[in-house]
Amino acid sequence: MAEGIRRRVGRSGIASYEASVWIAADARRIRRTFPTLAAAKAWRADAVLAVRQKRLRGPSGITLREAAGDWLRDARSGIATTRGGTPYKPSVILGYDQVLALRVLPLLGGLRLEQVTRTGMQELVDRWAAEGLSGSTIRNTLMPVRVIFRRALRRGLVAINPCDGLELPPPSARRERIVSPAEAAELLRVLPPFDRALWSVALFAGLRAGEIAALRWSDVELAVGRIRVERSWDPKTRNFVLPKSRSGRRSVPIAGVLRDELVEWRMTSRGSDDDLVFARGNGVPFRHETVLGRAKLAWRTAGLQPLGLHEARHTAVSLWLAAGINLRAVSTYAGHSSVAFTLDRYGHLLPDDEQRAIVLLDAFILRSVAPTVNPPEPRRVRIPETAPE
Repeated sequence: MAEGIRRRVGRSGIASYEASVWIAADARRIRRTFPTLAAAKAWRADAVLAVRQKRLRGPSGITLREAAGDWLRDARSGIATTRGGTPYKPSVILGYDQVLALRVLPLLGGLRLEQVTRTGMQELVDRWAAEGLSGSTIRNTLMPVRVIFRRALRRGLVAINPCDGLELPPPSARRERIVSPAEAAELLRVLPPFDRALWSVALFAGLRAGEIAALRWSDVELAVGRIRVERSWDPKTRNFVLPKSRSGRRSVPIAGVLRDELVEWRMTSRGSDDDLVFARGNGVPFRHETVLGRAKLAWRTAGLQPLGLHEARHTAVSLWLAAGINLRAVSTYAGHSSVAFTLDRYGHLLPDDEQRAIVLLDAFILRSVAPTVNPPEPRRVRIPETAPE
């Protein structure tokens, strides 16, 4: 048997494996029991490394419910931040709180942090999948647990994050609808001025619904040709908040078709620079449900297939890619956290036709090597004959 691991057989005759590691600083030994030898070895390897790096202390006695309560309190006060160092949005904290209370804490809340194992989390994931939860729902459920254990790992309360390395069901394969420029024009044509301008921002600037709701006329620089995204609207807390991530604060170019719609709406609304671009009569941000319901009614009346605001955002990204804008710029305009995310989400929209690739590659190589492979013929200079003396 491997060092620090021993086999145990219970009264039922079922074997298990106990892994242990000694923490000299605390003069204590930590023990964990696992159903398989592989799981015991994996935990002990992580624990030994954590002890060497002084990242692991003796059992703290803190339960998952207590750790969750501490994290939620610190997140609301701004002490606990994202990995990027930005405060969590109130809507994110509220969502995490609801998920923990609904699916996690009733099952695991009474366990001490060190008792929550990767094996146990995998069994829970398998149980959720068997109950019919989608891959996306399971991933969202694990998100706050992962964040709580990431914090505990930094503080040396646990040796591993039990949410890492889990086998998760694939997320939903459904992709949001993307419309063509011609179809976008048809959808906009049947809308009244307010809605036409709003949906144009979604379709051609790719702003999120909350970012559109928080947009002020001072953020729309028509002369320069850009929209500055500085904040977002959280309908749950009814407050203006920072964008979804640090990269959410950005500038987005205003295409000509969008500029025309915004100029027309600016002349119609006659709002001041401090006013919201798309506000209700009392000056507060529009309601997502109201705008969507009004647009769906207009489109169905005209015999057109409805579109969602998030699908309009996806359409904007697809149009940027189709226009040949480089991936890094598209990622910046969309406010994505990284180019890798943009590529993972929209890579299927990038041109990948082999014949097109061959043409582009041949053209580049020909331009690069043609001067040396086929040098121009030297210019012939006629030398006059020497005049006779």
